[in-house]
Amino acid sequence: MESNITRLNYNGKEIILIGTAHVSKNSVDEVRETITTEQPDSICIELDQQRYEAINQKDKWSNTDLVQIIKSKRAGFMFVNILLSNYQRKLAEQFGIESGQEMMEGIACAKEYGAELVLADRSIQITFNRIWRGCSLWEKVKVLFSIVLSVVDDEEITEEDLENLKSDDMLTAALSEMGSAFKGVKKYLVDERDQYLAYKIKNAPGNKVVAVLGAAHVPGIKEEIFKEQNIAELEVVPPKSNVGKVIGWMIPIILLALIVVTFIANPSSGWEQAKTWILWTGLLAALGTLLAGGHILSILTAFVAAPITTLHPLLAAGWFAGMTEAHFRKPKVEDFESLPKDLGSIKGLWRNKVTKVLMVVVFANLGSSIGTWLGGLNIIGIFINTFS
Repeated sequence: MESNITRLNYNGKEIILIGTAHVSKNSVDEVRETITTEQPDSICIELDQQRYEAINQKDKWSNTDLVQIIKSKRAGFMFVNILLSNYQRKLAEQFGIESGQEMMEGIACAKEYGAELVLADRSIQITFNRIWRGCSLWEKVKVLFSIVLSVVDDEEITEEDLENLKSDDMLTAALSEMGSAFKGVKKYLVDERDQYLAYKIKNAPGNKVVAVLGAAHVPGIKEEIFKEQNIAELEVVPPKSNVGKVIGWMIPIILLALIVVTFIANPSSGWEQAKTWILWTGLLAALGTLLAGGHILSILTAFVAAPITTLHPLLAAGWFAGMTEAHFRKPKVEDFESLPKDLGSIKGLWRNKVTKVLMVVVFANLGSSIGTWLGGLNIIGIFINTFS
């Protein structure tokens, strides 16, 4: 067991790091045994407030307001979060335990022994937002592709594989590979959280602190404990690029200007441009909604909304299609309860009303975005032909 435990001394405070695999039965036993033996003043766990509440409120999913999620522009975040949680859940089921059970064991021990419980991780939403704002487009595509593949990945790993992943050598190799493939992701998902976790752990109350962590964070935390961290900077979500904002407004303005100028010179060509824009954006948004299995009225909503919303950077066709889908196929409690089972297959992903609503938002937005570029190119082509 000691091979998964790291002992540090920081300014007279004894810090004990337990490197765990989040779906390992052995990790759960190690947490209980270590805390029972050490009797720490504080127990730090790798959870933020949102994930802590999710563990303690099993019916939280059933109370989720999907319309509010869509309005607050968090549908994509929620969809990715569900897919990532499902991947970990599949591994946990393979080993007959509950995902994150070692964290729950830490929570239980804190109550049992009267230790201070410290939620030591950064908000998962801040982490995702920093990843999304900080990564290149290509890295975003690779990350999303990897997440989608996790839904259909049926490869099984052994308990021995999990234990090996907790060793420093295997861990270093895994992080090196991750850094090569997703350099931006590793910075925000691992390196920054190492800093955040280290700050919270070394400032936990008492002279003896036990921290329950995913093994991937232990090497970084061992170094960060003895450094200074700017915790406020790590909690800031970078603003959207001004260049992106300018482009977001300039593209529709330029396209509208081209249509107006063409219409003045040749009304029939102007009408052709308008028709091209409506068909490309509307049809592809509707096609995306159809591929997501959306309701017929959601498909029609996407078609009508896309030509308008694509001309306004602050609006999106998927939001309107998603709210329509949530209205006519409102998820019931059983849809939330059956999420774990339905996410086990592609068919279930399309069948469940929760994921269906989220996919309608994502797919409709994707379709309208593609339509914007194709429709824009056609408008430019008609403009050139008109004045050539």
